[in-house]
Amino acid sequence: MEWFESLILGIIQGLTEFLPVSSSGHLELAKAIHGSGMDADESMMMTVLLHFATALSTVVIFYKDIKKIVAGLFQFTWNEEFQFSLKIIISMIPAAIAGVFFDDLIESFFNGQVLFVGCMLIVTGLILFLADKAKNTSKSVSYSHAIVIGISQAIAILPGISRSGATIATSVLLGVDRAKAARFSFLMVVPLIFGKIAKDLLSSDFSTTGIEFSSIAIGFLAAFITGLFACQLMIKLVKRSKLVYFSVYCVIIGIIGIFFSM
Repeated sequence: MEWFESLILGIIQGLTEFLPVSSSGHLELAKAIHGSGMDADESMMMTVLLHFATALSTVVIFYKDIKKIVAGLFQFTWNEEFQFSLKIIISMIPAAIAGVFFDDLIESFFNGQVLFVGCMLIVTGLILFLADKAKNTSKSVSYSHAIVIGISQAIAILPGISRSGATIATSVLLGVDRAKAARFSFLMVVPLIFGKIAKDLLSSDFSTTGIEFSSIAIGFLAAFITGLFACQLMIKLVKRSKLVYFSVYCVIIGIIGIFFSM
């Protein structure tokens, strides 16, 4: 992998991780259009590392929130922070199960499956369109909401299904306040990304064949820096803008991806 390709992939990941347009879908389309020579293992490795970079940017943006949540969790007091931590843990369960039992199947989708990605982007667009029609409320995420949102996050492991789009849209359709939905969506993915990195490192699943360290570093830094800006931007957009704009974008890119695959 050349450093320029890594830079482009990092920027795409950083910009699209927080916007509801599927970062993994855009990465797969970019790799297919550019003609990347990475095999499935290398492609999955790069995708996970770039997600790790944006997870770090989430930690930086929500540092105070995460600090309160961790502190509340270990106080074992039935306060707001402790309950929020439990909801985060509950929301992780579906994706964790999918990652453990369907890891090989999931990895197979990260190997130039452009047609599949295009179709899933259209699905994302439809989900966002439905969420745009939902009325905004002041409700917080409940325990039952956490389970349903967690299932959405598990499905969004597939490239083309936006994780933030699916989880935020699901929250909004359940009647959760949009700002609270965005906050929960961004925080719930952090433990999963760190867990995925730890699992792959311990099991030696990462393949670095044909990928230079400098390229990985460039992509990682590009994703981290652009992620810092995109995360803050998305928080503002969720509060003030309509999801329908992202819906139209996903459908257009999905159609382009389908035609490109043909």
